[in-house]
Amino acid sequence: MPRPRTLSDEQLLDMVLGLVHAEGPDAASFGAVAKISGLSGSTLVQRFGTKAAMLRACLLRAWDRLDMETARLIHSVPETPEGAIDLLTGLSKDYGEDAASYAEGLLVLREDLRDPALRARGAAWGNTLAAALDRCLGAKGKAPLGRLMLSQWQGCLLWWGFEPRGSVEDYVRGELGQFLQTVA
Repeated sequence: MPRPRTLSDEQLLDMVLGLVHAEGPDAASFGAVAKISGLSGSTLVQRFGTKAAMLRACLLRAWDRLDMETARLIHSVPETPEGAIDLLTGLSKDYGEDAASYAEGLLVLREDLRDPALRARGAAWGNTLAAALDRCLGAKGKAPLGRLMLSQWQGCLLWWGFEPRGSVEDYVRGELGQFLQTVA
Protein backbone atom coordinates (compact mmCIF):
# COMPACT_ATOMS: atom_id res chain seq x y z
CA MET A 1 0.00 0.00 0.00
CA PRO A 2 1.51 3.39 -0.98
CA ARG A 3 2.24 5.96 1.69
CA PRO A 4 -0.08 8.97 1.85
CA ARG A 5 1.30 12.10 0.22
CA THR A 6 2.47 14.70 2.69
CA LEU A 7 2.27 17.38 -0.03
CA SER A 8 -0.35 17.55 -2.75
CA ASP A 9 0.86 17.91 -6.31
CA GLU A 10 -0.51 21.48 -6.30
CA GLN A 11 1.40 22.41 -3.14
CA LEU A 12 4.57 20.87 -4.49
CA LEU A 13 4.24 22.54 -7.89
CA ASP A 14 3.64 25.89 -6.19
CA MET A 15 6.92 25.39 -4.30
CA VAL A 16 8.71 24.57 -7.56
CA LEU A 17 7.18 27.65 -9.16
CA GLY A 18 8.38 29.80 -6.28
CA LEU A 19 11.89 28.44 -6.80
CA VAL A 20 11.67 29.06 -10.56
CA HIS A 21 10.56 32.65 -10.03
CA ALA A 22 13.24 33.28 -7.41
CA GLU A 23 16.20 31.59 -9.08
CA GLY A 24 15.22 30.73 -12.65
CA PRO A 25 14.12 27.50 -14.33
CA ASP A 26 17.60 25.96 -14.28
CA ALA A 27 17.53 26.03 -10.46
CA ALA A 28 14.59 23.60 -10.33
CA SER A 29 16.65 20.43 -9.84
CA PHE A 30 15.43 17.43 -7.90
CA GLY A 31 17.98 18.27 -5.19
CA ALA A 32 16.83 21.88 -4.83
CA VAL A 33 13.15 20.90 -4.82
CA ALA A 34 13.86 18.15 -2.28
CA LYS A 35 15.49 20.74 -0.04
CA ILE A 36 12.57 23.20 -0.12
CA SER A 37 9.82 20.59 0.02
CA GLY A 38 11.25 18.14 2.54
CA LEU A 39 10.62 15.29 0.11
CA SER A 40 13.38 12.97 -1.02
CA GLY A 41 14.85 13.16 -4.48
CA SER A 42 13.64 9.62 -5.18
CA THR A 43 10.08 10.64 -4.28
CA LEU A 44 10.31 13.49 -6.77
CA VAL A 45 11.63 11.14 -9.44
CA GLN A 46 8.69 8.80 -8.75
CA ARG A 47 6.22 11.68 -9.12
CA PHE A 48 7.69 13.34 -12.20
CA GLY A 49 10.20 11.01 -13.83
CA THR A 50 12.52 13.73 -15.10
CA LYS A 51 13.51 17.27 -14.25
CA ALA A 52 12.00 18.40 -17.57
CA ALA A 53 8.68 16.77 -16.70
CA MET A 54 8.70 18.44 -13.27
CA LEU A 55 9.41 21.83 -14.84
CA ARG A 56 6.67 21.32 -17.45
CA ALA A 57 4.17 20.36 -14.73
CA CYS A 58 5.17 23.43 -12.74
CA LEU A 59 4.74 25.75 -15.72
CA LEU A 60 1.43 24.15 -16.72
CA ARG A 61 0.28 24.87 -13.15
CA ALA A 62 1.38 28.47 -13.64
CA TRP A 63 -0.67 28.63 -16.86
CA ASP A 64 -3.69 27.24 -14.97
CA ARG A 65 -3.33 29.99 -12.38
CA LEU A 66 -2.89 32.67 -15.06
CA ASP A 67 -5.94 31.40 -16.95
CA MET A 68 -8.02 31.62 -13.76
CA GLU A 69 -6.81 35.15 -13.01
CA THR A 70 -7.41 36.20 -16.61
CA ALA A 71 -10.98 34.85 -16.51
CA ARG A 72 -11.59 36.62 -13.20
CA LEU A 73 -10.35 39.93 -14.61
CA ILE A 74 -12.26 39.54 -17.89
CA HIS A 75 -15.49 39.08 -15.94
CA SER A 76 -14.73 41.98 -13.57
CA VAL A 77 -14.04 44.75 -16.09
CA PRO A 78 -16.64 46.63 -18.10
CA GLU A 79 -16.70 46.02 -21.84
CA THR A 80 -15.33 49.49 -22.55
CA PRO A 81 -11.95 50.83 -23.68
CA GLU A 82 -11.19 51.69 -20.03
CA GLY A 83 -12.10 48.09 -19.14
CA ALA A 84 -9.54 46.88 -21.71
CA ILE A 85 -6.89 49.00 -20.02
CA ASP A 86 -7.98 47.75 -16.58
CA LEU A 87 -7.74 44.14 -17.78
CA LEU A 88 -4.17 44.48 -19.04
CA THR A 89 -3.11 46.64 -16.11
CA GLY A 90 -4.45 43.98 -13.75
CA LEU A 91 -2.45 41.31 -15.53
CA SER A 92 0.68 43.49 -15.37
CA LYS A 93 0.90 43.24 -11.58
CA ASP A 94 2.64 39.87 -11.81
CA TYR A 95 5.43 41.15 -14.04
CA GLY A 96 7.54 42.29 -11.12
CA GLU A 97 8.24 45.36 -9.08
CA ASP A 98 11.42 46.29 -10.89
CA ALA A 99 13.32 45.66 -14.11
CA ALA A 100 15.42 42.88 -12.55
CA SER A 101 12.41 40.82 -11.48
CA TYR A 102 10.81 41.39 -14.90
CA ALA A 103 14.00 40.09 -16.53
CA GLU A 104 13.93 36.96 -14.35
CA GLY A 105 10.38 36.34 -15.59
CA LEU A 106 11.68 36.32 -19.14
CA LEU A 107 13.58 33.12 -18.28
CA VAL A 108 10.22 31.47 -17.64
CA LEU A 109 8.96 32.79 -20.99
CA ARG A 110 11.97 31.14 -22.61
CA GLU A 111 10.80 27.78 -21.24
CA ASP A 112 7.27 28.44 -22.50
CA LEU A 113 8.60 29.10 -25.99
CA ARG A 114 10.77 25.97 -26.00
CA ASP A 115 8.05 23.49 -25.05
CA PRO A 116 5.22 22.83 -27.55
CA ALA A 117 2.59 22.20 -24.86
CA LEU A 118 3.51 25.39 -23.01
CA ARG A 119 3.69 27.35 -26.25
CA ALA A 120 0.17 26.15 -27.11
CA ARG A 121 -1.07 27.36 -23.71
CA GLY A 122 0.44 30.77 -24.40
CA ALA A 123 -1.20 30.95 -27.83
CA ALA A 124 -4.60 30.00 -26.37
CA TRP A 125 -4.21 32.62 -23.61
CA GLY A 126 -3.37 35.25 -26.22
CA ASN A 127 -6.46 34.34 -28.24
CA THR A 128 -8.64 34.58 -25.13
CA LEU A 129 -7.20 37.99 -24.27
CA ALA A 130 -7.51 39.31 -27.82
CA ALA A 131 -11.17 38.26 -27.96
CA ALA A 132 -11.89 39.91 -24.60
CA LEU A 133 -10.14 43.09 -25.73
CA ASP A 134 -12.13 43.09 -28.98
CA ARG A 135 -15.33 42.96 -26.91
CA CYS A 136 -14.14 45.84 -24.71
CA LEU A 137 -13.18 47.89 -27.74
CA GLY A 138 -16.33 47.12 -29.73
CA ALA A 139 -14.08 45.70 -32.45
CA LYS A 140 -15.83 42.38 -33.09
CA GLY A 141 -15.78 41.66 -36.81
CA LYS A 142 -13.47 44.60 -37.50
CA ALA A 143 -9.69 44.92 -37.66
CA PRO A 144 -7.93 42.83 -35.01
CA LEU A 145 -7.70 45.74 -32.56
CA GLY A 146 -7.62 43.40 -29.55
CA ARG A 147 -4.55 41.60 -30.91
CA LEU A 148 -2.91 44.95 -31.68
CA MET A 149 -3.58 46.18 -28.15
CA LEU A 150 -2.24 42.91 -26.77
CA SER A 151 0.95 43.41 -28.78
CA GLN A 152 1.18 47.01 -27.60
CA TRP A 153 0.81 45.83 -23.99
CA GLN A 154 3.65 43.31 -24.31
CA GLY A 155 5.82 45.93 -26.00
CA CYS A 156 5.22 48.52 -23.31
CA LEU A 157 6.14 45.94 -20.65
CA LEU A 158 9.43 45.45 -22.45
CA TRP A 159 10.08 49.20 -22.68
CA TRP A 160 9.20 49.60 -19.00
CA GLY A 161 11.94 47.02 -18.32
CA PHE A 162 14.46 49.28 -20.04
CA GLU A 163 13.20 52.48 -18.39
CA PRO A 164 11.31 51.52 -15.24
CA ARG A 165 9.87 54.91 -14.32
CA GLY A 166 7.15 54.41 -11.72
CA SER A 167 5.14 51.27 -11.20
CA VAL A 168 4.54 48.87 -14.05
CA GLU A 169 0.79 49.34 -13.61
CA ASP A 170 1.01 53.14 -14.00
CA TYR A 171 3.32 52.81 -16.99
CA VAL A 172 1.04 50.28 -18.71
CA ARG A 173 -2.05 52.40 -18.02
CA GLY A 174 -0.40 55.50 -19.52
CA GLU A 175 0.99 53.72 -22.57
CA LEU A 176 -2.25 51.90 -23.37
CA GLY A 177 -4.24 55.09 -22.90
CA GLN A 178 -2.01 56.80 -25.48
CA PHE A 179 -2.39 53.81 -27.81
CA LEU A 180 -6.18 53.95 -27.68
CA GLN A 181 -6.20 57.73 -28.23
CA THR A 182 -4.00 57.24 -31.28
CA VAL A 183 -6.13 54.53 -32.89
CA ALA A 184 -9.50 56.15 -32.01
